[in-house]
Amino acid sequence: MQATIIQIGNSRGVRIPKIMLEESGLGKDIEIKAKRGEIKITPFKKSMSKIHYNEEYLLSLPSLARDWDTPEEDAAWAHLQ
Repeated sequence: MQATIIQIGNSRGVRIPKIMLEESGLGKDIEIKAKRGEIKITPFKKSMSKIHYNEEYLLSLPSLARDWDTPEEDAAWAHLQ
């Protein structure tokens, strides 16, 4: 299925058809992981211990802020609004 990234408030997102959500079995709480060229959505499993952030998440934060949160990046995506 082909989709388009759209503006949602100050963020961007993808609409997921109801049938795909039902088929996936995903509930309300999800975990999102990103690496170059890929975003993976999986069920979020709550731990009874304190919150654990995986290495990929922690490493991606500075990169996302540096690479994506810029006026140039916003201008590049402005045609999708």
